[in-house]
Amino acid sequence: MDVSSLAAAAPSLVAPPLHHKPHLAFPPHHPSPARGSIGLSRGYCACLVSALDGARPEEVLDVDPADLAPLGGAAAGTGARSRASTWHNVLIGMQKREGRPAGEPFPSLIIGRDGAIRAQGTYAEAQAMFLSPNESKISELVKSLREKKIGIVAHFYMDPEVQGILTASKKHWPHIHISDSLVMADSAVKMAEAGCEYITVLGVDFMSENVRAILDQAGYSKVGVYRMSSDQIGCSLADAASSSAYTHFLKEASRSPPSLHVIYINTSLETKAHAHELVPTITCTSSNVVATILQAFAQIPGLNVWYGPDSYMGANIADLFQRMAVMSDEEIEEIHPSHNKKSINALLPRLHYYQDGNCIVHDMFGHEVVDKIKEQYCDAFLTAHFEVPGEMFSLSMEAKTRGMGVVGSTQNILDFIKNHLMEALDRNIDDHLQFVLGTESGMITSIVAAVRELFDSYKTSQQSANIEVEIVFPVSSDAVSNTSVNGSHHLDSSTVTDLDNVSVVPGVSSGEGCSIHGGCASCPYMKMNSLRSLLKVCHQLPDRDNRLVAYQASRFNAKTPLGKLVAEVGCEPILHMRHFQATKRLPDKLVHHLITITRLFGESRNQVTRKTQVPSVGSGLPETTWHSAYGVKTGRKRLAQVSLFALLHAHPRDELGVRFYERRDDGDRAGTSPWLQFPL
Repeated sequence: MDVSSLAAAAPSLVAPPLHHKPHLAFPPHHPSPARGSIGLSRGYCACLVSALDGARPEEVLDVDPADLAPLGGAAAGTGARSRASTWHNVLIGMQKREGRPAGEPFPSLIIGRDGAIRAQGTYAEAQAMFLSPNESKISELVKSLREKKIGIVAHFYMDPEVQGILTASKKHWPHIHISDSLVMADSAVKMAEAGCEYITVLGVDFMSENVRAILDQAGYSKVGVYRMSSDQIGCSLADAASSSAYTHFLKEASRSPPSLHVIYINTSLETKAHAHELVPTITCTSSNVVATILQAFAQIPGLNVWYGPDSYMGANIADLFQRMAVMSDEEIEEIHPSHNKKSINALLPRLHYYQDGNCIVHDMFGHEVVDKIKEQYCDAFLTAHFEVPGEMFSLSMEAKTRGMGVVGSTQNILDFIKNHLMEALDRNIDDHLQFVLGTESGMITSIVAAVRELFDSYKTSQQSANIEVEIVFPVSSDAVSNTSVNGSHHLDSSTVTDLDNVSVVPGVSSGEGCSIHGGCASCPYMKMNSLRSLLKVCHQLPDRDNRLVAYQASRFNAKTPLGKLVAEVGCEPILHMRHFQATKRLPDKLVHHLITITRLFGESRNQVTRKTQVPSVGSGLPETTWHSAYGVKTGRKRLAQVSLFALLHAHPRDELGVRFYERRDDGDRAGTSPWLQFPL
């Protein structure tokens, strides 16, 4: 296509030659783009439609969006922070719509400037039912919370009925907090400091365990912590991390020093404790995982990083680093100041991630959902949790480069929506903001509350523009859930062809948006936290008759294989993460462990024989056992595999009276290194 001149309105547009080479020029009096988003869109569309007038569909598809950069406006790769209706975004939308059938849209909720809700589709109607909660239930709950000094911490993915009640109740009782899993325990501590005698946790079991452990560490062991079900409230991701396959993954890591295990916060305290005794471990969230891994590589030369258990997030991190590997040094430095193209390419082979664990919710956002988003929502904002499959991740990352997407945590998604709404409110021009919600649909309550709050805060004496926010739920119409036999999904198990093999996950009922192709837009485990259970627990507190014993959060008095308390060891990776969040560096204690292991495991040019003489375990008789990097054996028992790090973690060297010496190939002893002898 010959686009050598675009009269008056813009500089020349250079594009691949097309067959009929129409004369493409803007009319002398083309519409002037207005100041707002819609006005800009109309102006750019008018210019492009005029310029491409007469072109065949395939010719429009052949135009390279990058060739529009000389026309001004933000194009691909410029880091635009709003949709700003650039030439690039308008052309991308035109190309994606070309020849595509409309199809049945996803369900959605539209929030008007007056706060009114319009639901489109039965799934959206089910979500909207509880956005205006029952006033009598609010009064009943608040009365109980006040009288008994009960605090509530709840996850974003909670049942919409519960979230609606909690959001409304918070106006009358301050000790209610809805957040992602990281902040829940911190909020519980603040509630205890404010005088709350009980904390009710609305989430899955590892969340209540974490709250219990953090309260104990903070000195609030007398504050009661209660779950919302007498049954186990599981999590497919946490289950994956407690499997034998994950233990094998960690043992492999322990044989490749220096190794750092980066574990997702959404795992049990017991899993964190056992992992930390095998490999030095730090927890992460979906919002800080990239920064944590990049800092670890920068801070410890030759490091191997082992991430788990979320396979999709691991693959997405690897994909992100591969994208960084082709960036300029300046672009990489903006992401992390200690890295450049050379260092990113060097770390790629040393990044490992577990490949057999994922969240039942985010498992849903695979290629079928992505294809429909491409067909029908090409000019919408895309939001995606870091746990989504690669197809959704790639689509959202592409949108992110155009200022049209975000990939991150639930809080990142909420902030993204709020920021774009504030931009529209500042412009005060009619607009319709459409967001595809690429995470659990339970977030809708928090989103609606935030949108309504912003609308209220922007009420002025001047005439307000008609601005709407639409939240699209990319869910299946199939109200069936699918889990694998062991309770966790696998990368190759997203398709079910025999309905007889479909199992119902606890908490799922008709209309909750689960798909026979795998995954649920609404977490079935989270939905076990019902309003009925919450009111039951609150009414029966204080539990003088022990009727709520099954509802109490687990307090880990159990010990690890090395004899330490699970709660103590399991909290250490979390404390390492908190240190990183505060300082942007790994803590010295964690780095020291890594360096010590590397040295003791023989990171040297000499080949060494590694044996450690330790006292026997479980025997009343003096007996010599030999501990290698790979395991422990005795004459009477075979013990669980344990790394040298774990031994040092349990018993500091000064307690054991370790004598260090090295054995080279010629048998001579010299220096201080991996031959360790622990006297009986």
